[in-house]
Amino acid sequence: MDKYDKIRHLSRPQYEDFPPMSIHDRAAQFSPFAALTGYDAAVAETARQVDSKLELTEDQANELNQKLSRLLERLSDRPEIRLTYFVPDKRKDGGKYIDKTGVVRIYDSYARQLVFTDGERINVNDLYSLEFTGEEG
Repeated sequence: MDKYDKIRHLSRPQYEDFPPMSIHDRAAQFSPFAALTGYDAAVAETARQVDSKLELTEDQANELNQKLSRLLERLSDRPEIRLTYFVPDKRKDGGKYIDKTGVVRIYDSYARQLVFTDGERINVNDLYSLEFTGEEG
């Protein structure tokens, strides 16, 4: 004899003040509970990898400055360039390096930014390398 045999034949109690709960609502009572809201996002953010900003040697900085001067002299010719620059991360120390190929429209000397024909602005202080594409030298 099963210990529940005495109550198996009985119907579920019904209360006038509390209408029966839907199956969906009953199931929701037993759904998983996240006691540490945002914990998974914090762990993922901590695990996310970023690069450190590389410091240029004196020779690299001089070469980059020469190429930048050459670019500024030739802005009216609209030479196509390829550059690598650093984008700082907004949430943690470090960032990532991005390559871009395009044509510089103007140099904003006040903000120290190269403004490309597509509207993108790149801070000169974040440049790592600059090359002229095609037959430019």
